[in-house]
Amino acid sequence: MKAINVLNLDGSATEEQYILNKKVFGIEPNQNVIYDAIQVYLSNTRQATAKTKKRDEVSGGGRKPWRQKGTGRARQGSIRSPQWRGGGIVFGPTGEQNYKIKQNKKEYQLALKSALSEKAKSNSIKLVNEFKWDTPKTKKAVEVLNALKTTDKTLFVVSEESASYEALLSVINLQNVMVLMADEINVYDIVNSDSIVMTVDAVKKVEEVLA
Repeated sequence: MKAINVLNLDGSATEEQYILNKKVFGIEPNQNVIYDAIQVYLSNTRQATAKTKKRDEVSGGGRKPWRQKGTGRARQGSIRSPQWRGGGIVFGPTGEQNYKIKQNKKEYQLALKSALSEKAKSNSIKLVNEFKWDTPKTKKAVEVLNALKTTDKTLFVVSEESASYEALLSVINLQNVMVLMADEINVYDIVNSDSIVMTVDAVKKVEEVLA
């Protein structure tokens, strides 16, 4: 793979260049495992708290609405029956649904490498030496984004050594900006971002795990 210039936070290029590992950033993307990984992520983040009341949970309905015969109307036993407005719901969510699904570890690693390779192929990955400054200021974070010429949704991938607490605080209030540690990256956030800014140290940690 070709060497990528390592940038300063002001957008200027340093003398350093980095060659991404082709085993992680240069494979042929597998769209099927990417799709599966996104489905796993979305399913596992569902809270599954939706719940409707069943017939025995609806209040009222202790008395038969009208006598069984002689009224000319259909017989009814309780206003809690499902056919009544405000009655119990048949086969509704119980609040105990389990949407958890799993993906094979090798498939998930392939999905990660496929997603990263897609971003590298489209030149959507930028490298910086560090993600640090002294005081937490949103204005400073905006200046960094403009200097790096990121577009729309931006994902920063950093490591504990290459990022400062002040810098992390600075991006909290920014829409469409997310910061993840190198060991927290996932397929959904990679695919969902338009630009990825990684520190060199974070790249090395990702390659160490996936290569």
